[in-house]
Amino acid sequence: MKQFFSGLIILFTFFGTLTSIAQIDVPVTWESSIEKTGDDTFQLVMKAQIIDGWYLYTQEVHDDGPIPTSFTFEGAGEKFELIGDVVESESLTKYDKIFEMDLSYFKHDATFTQNIKMLDPNYATIVAAVDFQSCDDEKCIFELAEFEFAVPGVKAVSEDTATTEEVSAPEDEEQKGLWGIFILGLGAGLIALFTPCVFPLIPMTVSFFTKQSKTKAAGIKNALIYGLSIIVIYVVLGTAVVAIFGAGAINEFSTGVAFNLIFFLVLVIFAASFLGAFEIMLPNSWANKIDRKADKGGYVGIFFMALALAIVSFSCTGPFVGNIIVLSASEGGMAPMIGMLGFSMAIALPFMLFAMFPGWLNSLPKSGGWLNTVKVVLGFLELALAFKFLSQADLVMQYHFLEREVFIAIWIAVFGGLALYLFGKIKLPHDSPLPHISVGRLMLGLLTLSFVVYMIPGLWGAPLNLISAFPPPQDYSESPYGVGFSKLGGGGTADHGDLPDGGHLLAPHDILAFNDYDKGLAYAKEVNKPVMIDFTGWACVNCRKMEQNVWPKDGILNILKKDVVLISLYVDDKRALPENEKYTSEETGKKIKTIGNKWSDLQIKRYKANAQPFYVLMDHEEENLNKPVGYTPEATDFRAWLEDGVANFK
Repeated sequence: MKQFFSGLIILFTFFGTLTSIAQIDVPVTWESSIEKTGDDTFQLVMKAQIIDGWYLYTQEVHDDGPIPTSFTFEGAGEKFELIGDVVESESLTKYDKIFEMDLSYFKHDATFTQNIKMLDPNYATIVAAVDFQSCDDEKCIFELAEFEFAVPGVKAVSEDTATTEEVSAPEDEEQKGLWGIFILGLGAGLIALFTPCVFPLIPMTVSFFTKQSKTKAAGIKNALIYGLSIIVIYVVLGTAVVAIFGAGAINEFSTGVAFNLIFFLVLVIFAASFLGAFEIMLPNSWANKIDRKADKGGYVGIFFMALALAIVSFSCTGPFVGNIIVLSASEGGMAPMIGMLGFSMAIALPFMLFAMFPGWLNSLPKSGGWLNTVKVVLGFLELALAFKFLSQADLVMQYHFLEREVFIAIWIAVFGGLALYLFGKIKLPHDSPLPHISVGRLMLGLLTLSFVVYMIPGLWGAPLNLISAFPPPQDYSESPYGVGFSKLGGGGTADHGDLPDGGHLLAPHDILAFNDYDKGLAYAKEVNKPVMIDFTGWACVNCRKMEQNVWPKDGILNILKKDVVLISLYVDDKRALPENEKYTSEETGKKIKTIGNKWSDLQIKRYKANAQPFYVLMDHEEENLNKPVGYTPEATDFRAWLEDGVANFK
């Protein structure tokens, strides 16, 4: 059972910083050009160069995700006509654990083109702007870059270069992603070994090689060929998937609602099979034909023996293979092949090792009912994971069918059922008689029951940080403040009284906050408290990390509620400024048109920084009380910074 528990740990593991401040990050630079395509038609080209470690998002992003890259063209419809939409170069797509959705982004570079037809032959200069968000692993930046295109034949061509910022992957992210897929495949293969379709074949196959080979060396060689054949078979399977459908098509398919719904159904079917409802098997005729070819002997015979193993064990390995291929599709490219390489190596390695050291066979546990227990446990886990994909589809479509409370309730029921099964209270079709519960099974049952108890407070608003990547976010729920609680009165919340002008309660911690700088500063003077400026963004990942994982800890919440006045300035606020408040930045030379532009320009002008989150403690004369900080994931460090600033105010 030791191997069994190790496998379960691997499954839970795989399915489940220095901060830069006081500097201007320039992760993206833009170049623009204009090309004549006809008598009165042109193509506007905008190229982004993205430094290592940052991302630039595509134009199509879900409403609850980051800020998409968007373009505006002055004079469109009057001076010239837009032909179609802005076309972007090929992007990457990856599941983002923070936003809990698939996100498409660019790294290193991106090209955007817009075709136009001139309506006014004397219109000399086309002005365009790109609005975007850029992030790395610690911070996000929201920017607006402008371009001027001199129309050929009316004025000399000029190009404008602007600085921008956007989230791009680190230089070696692709390699890290492939390593993750490889390790995922390896872990899945190790778990698949301990299923009824694979485990009993290890001693049978090794005994065959040791008995049929004339020498020990020959037996080892044949076993190595057998193991390599297994690897080749599964890697060819991954290659075939990419070749048939294309990496781009798989990648695109894996990001849609249809994919999430289909994979939900597939996982439910796999779970039902593991639980004993039916067996998923390839046609028996396939296995019979392969067996006849395996009898021919030689290297060809050994290869067909490996193929026979893949077919015979498919009822247990099929769900693993399907999961790996589909999950690796989000990486695109070589990922399905890499996943199959890891999976097949884990399957092949024991056959090769036991052939080299036959004496090790005596240390293997005997086949028995525990193998079916492994399948059933995996069936419960498959069922739980299935609802994650259904939740993804529901989030994208905003149907609110599977909100946070419902999702957590389903997981409580699934893992509660698993605990009852491990304690012997539930019997399934292929279970052997259970006269007593082993110590290992009891420990796993207690661990599962503890997990169920841990999830229950999630129904009342607990964050459940251990599984934060799985349930919908806290604001996607029937009661964002927890079941039975409401900020509209009743349900157990305190009476907050009248709020000051411009103030509001920041959910879910009820921190009094201001989004207007002047009103917040005025209130701070009235109550004689220091000001904490929070340069943030609606789509800032690490801003939400700070608010959800740092602010509630280590006494920080008490300081934020009682000792400072919080002013949250959203640099991605798209609301337009009144015409008389628009201006051109002295620092960047850019036009400040929105509320978000205004706060971003304030951060750059006053603090020489443009990344979020960014926190400043200041007095009523707008002088810093200590050095500003950025993303600070350690609660003790953030509290020390707060206490230092508050002490300096007094």
